[in-house]
Amino acid sequence: MLSHIAILMENQPGALSRVVGLFSQRGYNIDSLSVAPTQDPTLSRLTMTTSENPKIVNQILRQLYKLVDVVMVQNLSDAEAYSIELAIIKLVSSREKIEKIISQAKELEGKILDDKDGHIMFEIWGDSADIDALLASLKEEKFIEVTRSGLLGMTKGNVALKTNDQTKISYD
Repeated sequence: MLSHIAILMENQPGALSRVVGLFSQRGYNIDSLSVAPTQDPTLSRLTMTTSENPKIVNQILRQLYKLVDVVMVQNLSDAEAYSIELAIIKLVSSREKIEKIISQAKELEGKILDDKDGHIMFEIWGDSADIDALLASLKEEKFIEVTRSGLLGMTKGNVALKTNDQTKISYD
């Protein structure tokens, strides 16, 4: 089972390295990782997925809380959350064929970004499993490049990854 974790951490040199190091030192695998600044320039939001078992994930969460740069941790797998992933794909194909593929991928949204010299680049976004299925369906195509954002997520409703007043940030 894929676990989805959101972390609010200080936007400082070495902070990401310490989080990744925690996984590396214990032999845990990170399946995807995305990090970017928040509206508060002193904080970054890191979203990651791991396929470790739930017992290991709980241990990971406890260890993440102990890191000096980590402000908040949230297990999105245990919450009602919205998740999305973006993939950009470049392959040798016709525009018509890719337009048809995009329109048939009912669970995904997408659009063509570039079409030059028989090389077509398009973006597709939605659930990771649906992107996996789309890529599998394109196995007969000649892939040039594929890049994926990793899963991004956020809890629904009034539940949010936020800190107390001492750290000057709120997602309310």
